[in-house]
Amino acid sequence: MFFQKEIKLKPFSRGFHLITNVITSQLSEMNDFRVGFLQIFIKHTSASLTINENCDPTVRGDFERHFNILFPENASYYQHDYEGPDDMPAHLKSSTLGCQVMIPITNGKLNLGTWQGIYLCEHRNQDHGRNLVLTIMGE
Repeated sequence: MFFQKEIKLKPFSRGFHLITNVITSQLSEMNDFRVGFLQIFIKHTSASLTINENCDPTVRGDFERHFNILFPENASYYQHDYEGPDDMPAHLKSSTLGCQVMIPITNGKLNLGTWQGIYLCEHRNQDHGRNLVLTIMGE
């Protein structure tokens, strides 16, 4: 059995944000699945998704600071800067982390580890909300 829906997230500031509860609150249909997978796909090239620490917010801050060192703004070798100094670094960050995550579903719930949460990784200074495609595959 398959189920799919698209949701639009509210705008988030630049950084790494826990969205696990946002996702699960939008997916009452997940209760109908005994076993399966949830694929979350972000329809953007300057934001990404990942799974990591869900308890200590300093981890998300460290992610942001580290990625800003790895992919600095205004690097002299960037050619793609049409939308500002955060444009090309956002694309690099997005490609590094990826545009999708897949999570097991067990008895109608996400089967994440104790300390795992879903992150929206917003790499732009200005966001107007991000679109996610949520697809459940299972029985």
